[in-house]
Amino acid sequence: MAANINRVVLVGNLTRDPELRHTPSGMAVCSLRLAVNTRRKDNSTGQWTEKPNYFDITVWGNQGESCAQYLSRGRPVAVDGRLEWREWDAQDGTKRQAVEVVADSVQFLGGRGDGEGGGQPQFVPANARVDDDFGPGGADDDIPF
Repeated sequence: MAANINRVVLVGNLTRDPELRHTPSGMAVCSLRLAVNTRRKDNSTGQWTEKPNYFDITVWGNQGESCAQYLSRGRPVAVDGRLEWREWDAQDGTKRQAVEVVADSVQFLGGRGDGEGGGQPQFVPANARVDDDFGPGGADDDIPF
């Protein structure tokens, strides 16, 4: 029997600034909205066109705090994660559902003020510390390798 696989890799640009909030227990959760273009050939004109696709991304814990601190609208990122489906009852009593990407890792692409790409990728692992001594673009003199 084959194993199930739930893996998503996306590279695109943030459509809005990250939104950071905390659960009642204090866990950080950051919401991102990512635009990823798909290239398609228009059958009527023969021209290639770009169609944007939009994805909701959820980033938990220290990595979510890093995203909120260092990312902004327009910034290119790479997301590695999994799809999660959820269902809830809306205030009007209707059933609602959504599919989102839960990030396992977020790679910051481009420079800090760069919304168009370029520069060196900055990887923030899920267990990264968030303080003044370490972070994307911060001092890495304390890293033991």
